[in-house]
Amino acid sequence: MPRGTESIEVDYTLEHPPQEVWRLLTEPKLLAMWLMPNDIAPVVGHKFNFRAKPMGDWDGVVDCEVLESEPFTLFAYSWKGGSKNNDSYGHELDTICSWTLTPTTSGGTLLHLSHSGFDPSMFAYKIMGQGWRSMNPDGKFDRILSGELFPVRECEREEVATPQT
Repeated sequence: MPRGTESIEVDYTLEHPPQEVWRLLTEPKLLAMWLMPNDIAPVVGHKFNFRAKPMGDWDGVVDCEVLESEPFTLFAYSWKGGSKNNDSYGHELDTICSWTLTPTTSGGTLLHLSHSGFDPSMFAYKIMGQGWRSMNPDGKFDRILSGELFPVRECEREEVATPQT
């Protein structure tokens, strides 16, 4: 499926340095606290998935592959999944998430997300844009990095959310 031309662009200003913010993107347990359960690894070519509750004809799985991994600087992966029947959830996605980490003068990080490849008419483009913009309420990213524990995101299946010991 050819990729669309629209991107979702979001900046997050964080208090933690890039070396710490990198963990937020690449450690499965930390990533699950703000996005979805996953089996991510920052290795180019690594195939992984995000898991969420199914909706409509979507099975709740986002298939991904790491495309770029420059520690503390750049992390990019494909994002494929979604509704295959073009129902109200939007179309099947074939997009790319790219995260850029830039040190700030205060010792923190400007974390930039570019989620690209959307057809502008897709429902997923609108709803995911809103979702990405609301990922860091009340400084959640910095709070996770400071050691505050959050439950695995509510969007996943109960069997996936069971805490691992």
